[in-house]
Amino acid sequence: MANLKHIQSQIKSVSSIQKVTKAMKMVAAAKLKRAQERMEQARPYSKRLETVIQDLLASDLDYSISPLLKERQNIHNHAFLVITSDRGLAGSFNSNVIKAVEEQINILGKDKVKLICIGKKCFEYFENRSYNVEAPFQETWDNLTYTQAINIGNYLVKLFLNKEIDYLSVVFNFFKNAASQEVLNNQILPIKFQDKSKNSLEDIIFEPSKEEIVTTLVPKYFNTQIWQCLLESYASEQAARMLAMDNATENAKEMISDLKLQFNKARQTAITTEMLEIVGGAEALSN
Repeated sequence: MANLKHIQSQIKSVSSIQKVTKAMKMVAAAKLKRAQERMEQARPYSKRLETVIQDLLASDLDYSISPLLKERQNIHNHAFLVITSDRGLAGSFNSNVIKAVEEQINILGKDKVKLICIGKKCFEYFENRSYNVEAPFQETWDNLTYTQAINIGNYLVKLFLNKEIDYLSVVFNFFKNAASQEVLNNQILPIKFQDKSKNSLEDIIFEPSKEEIVTTLVPKYFNTQIWQCLLESYASEQAARMLAMDNATENAKEMISDLKLQFNKARQTAITTEMLEIVGGAEALSN
């Protein structure tokens, strides 16, 4: 009977966990819907702003008109903006980003890399291993707003203009769909655009000048890129957690089924043993 009680206790524990994972899946699904809507609304604006600046720069403008566009000849200090979540239970969402950053650090050298962490998971991981963590941005996900993206962008621009960093990349999860996320490593400082040939912009009169428009739009574009990365990562986190909790719920269901089978076998064994003892006792009395 002790074995039966143990199996019953296991079934009860797994059932409780199954209820929790099912609830977490539903919460993540609700958050994913809202996050995906915000992300999809921001994508066209970000892309259009990039196209406008790209077209202006293609019309014989000097990239040095903005310090954020000017590439440096000697790159001594690399930096990575690492975006993860504050919480776990999201499958390989955080570990994939951390692994990608570590691979780059192994190539460049630990002493030449600075890390700017967004999210407790990446901050705690790199801080505990004595990496050069420049500044953590914690509690970013509690109330994600564009103002936070501006604050992060201003801090990164300050580091770049003060020549504390020469090259900055962002490593984050890009949202492809609810079942798939891709870890990207994109250069964001100095800002780089694809080369384009001259177009009809030469026939347009600008007021103010093209130079003033570019110098005004570039910082806004940079903040928008930060905002887009945050939205992509947040939507990816909810999708990864929803999928992980769905798998956990299904695994719990299978475990409960296996435990019930074990319980029935153990109970049948106990009944058979008791019947044999009764029959044996009756035979002993009759003899």
